[in-house]
Amino acid sequence: MTGDERVASAIANWGPRFTTNGVAVADFERITRQVRDWDGWCAAWSAAGDGHEALGIEAQAEGRLLSAGQHFAQAAVYHHFGKFLFVQDPEQMRTAHTAAVRCLDAALPHLRPPGRKVAIAGGYVGVLRLPDGAGPHPAVVLIPGLDSAKEEFRSTEALFLERGVATFSVDGPGQGESEYDTPIRGDWEEPGAAILDALAAQPGVDPERMGVWGVSLGGYYAPRVASGDPRVRACVALAGPYDFGDCWDRLPPLTREAFRVRSRSADDGAARRVAHTLSLAGRAEKITCPLLVVTGKRDRLIPWQHGVRLAEEAPAGTLLLLEEGNHGCMNVAAQHRQRTADWVAAQFGEG
Repeated sequence: MTGDERVASAIANWGPRFTTNGVAVADFERITRQVRDWDGWCAAWSAAGDGHEALGIEAQAEGRLLSAGQHFAQAAVYHHFGKFLFVQDPEQMRTAHTAAVRCLDAALPHLRPPGRKVAIAGGYVGVLRLPDGAGPHPAVVLIPGLDSAKEEFRSTEALFLERGVATFSVDGPGQGESEYDTPIRGDWEEPGAAILDALAAQPGVDPERMGVWGVSLGGYYAPRVASGDPRVRACVALAGPYDFGDCWDRLPPLTREAFRVRSRSADDGAARRVAHTLSLAGRAEKITCPLLVVTGKRDRLIPWQHGVRLAEEAPAGTLLLLEEGNHGCMNVAAQHRQRTADWVAAQFGEG
């Protein structure tokens, strides 16, 4: 695949995701229009991130702290989308990622409600945000996928926070701040337990009302956590695979290469073998909490039949199948995002 084809693939597969998760439409069009080759992708997004970070610094210096937080959070998203699949240049990718983390760290105290970073055993990191009002609050762990990270989740957090549910956006094995020290792994019930331990210990969180939500590969991780930990009282799997190895041949080259790098696999064949270890076979029937599976029939990465199988095998599974939904169903966001947040809040008696 040429550099131009890689740019076209990134735009075709993830455009709605970018704009749903914080990239201004005008910026998206301007940045992608100027990127002529994949080698220039990260630099173009990083330059745009620098511009939003400069606005944050200016607002902070002038005492406009709410605006500063908004600018810094937006800058984090731009830097993140510069690095998200840019694994062919580890140095440039890590520079962009460092900027994304720096900008989110700067934003957290100024967000409404504010956020706070939490260290998790195993080398993982989470961002906790509590809704307004007296606690303890129910809480949902937000789990990224292969190329997402906690820096991407501000708009998703807002959906839950507005409904009285705290959010804990995490970087787990092979993700975000943890990806340089920990590889992707399939047995997410293990890191999931550490994440839930950390969440349950936070002041203001009700440990009897914790849930998990995941998107894309996180849509596998979330039910895998639920299959091994009874503390999970509600689970959402958005566009996740049942067996990731079964999806391998239809994945874009950018995605396969990112998985190879983040799973520490020597070559494509080894990566495929690791991908098959990300499987819910023998696990789906162990998910005892209410499970909402959301998938789209126009998903070009994960066949919608994977979601159907998960919903059918889980004892309390419910399927939301969207006819026009792409990967992550971001092109039909209004058809599932609010509904999902309502469903989670209802499981916890909120909303």
